[in-house]
Amino acid sequence: MVAIDSVLVPDEPASMPGRGAWVHETTECVDTAIRRRAFVRALRVSGPLDTQTIEKRLNGYGNKVNGSK
Repeated sequence: MVAIDSVLVPDEPASMPGRGAWVHETTECVDTAIRRRAFVRALRVSGPLDTQTIEKRLNGYGNKVNGSK
């Protein structure tokens, strides 16, 4: 994960510039990290991060894994 203009963005190939943070690609891990403000601390950003992009992506990923539509 990286922060671009206060938006949390996945960086799977780990090629985006700037500081990155790693987290399991599960809803539970990401929710816990967001709740504990772990991304803000790890990425050393000031202020809140927009996490909607990653939350939407994980919800879609979870549906594929669980076989639901």
